[in-house]
Amino acid sequence: MVRVLFVCMGNICRSPTAAGVFRALVESQGLAGRVVVDSAGTHAYHAGEGADRRALRTAARRGIDLSEHVARGVRRSDFDSFDYILAMDRENFADLFGRAPVDARARIRLFMEFAQRRNDGGESAVAEVPDPYYGGPDGFDRVLDLIEAASLGLLDEIGRTLATRDAEK
Repeated sequence: MVRVLFVCMGNICRSPTAAGVFRALVESQGLAGRVVVDSAGTHAYHAGEGADRRALRTAARRGIDLSEHVARGVRRSDFDSFDYILAMDRENFADLFGRAPVDARARIRLFMEFAQRRNDGGESAVAEVPDPYYGGPDGFDRVLDLIEAASLGLLDEIGRTLATRDAEK
């Protein structure tokens, strides 16, 4: 089992969208029983709330259902429970890194590290998933584009990990 936690600040826009997109990809690849997906926020401002209505609408237009999402804050136990703890931006990365036990820090990464390489072989030009909360609807579409790109790269890495584990059995 591989466990993935997506983290943004309030857990109502970016991280639930990432969890929804990634969960759909995992299911489409027949890996639902082998990959656990969740999301949380570094701040519990919106604990108990659903996803932002703009995130819900934007995701729904792409066939992603976020209606069951309930926001929560990052818990101490998350650092022990998840194999991948993926921050949407550097600020949340720093927050997570500062709160994590030393032995869990290697599992904390910027989500956009998994974005597919550009055609010229360089790294993805975007290092962070920007917070669309205070912007217009175009920001939510941009966030979904970035999340889809990084999700494909993450799925590739997890697929290789699972294949290696299967070969070792």
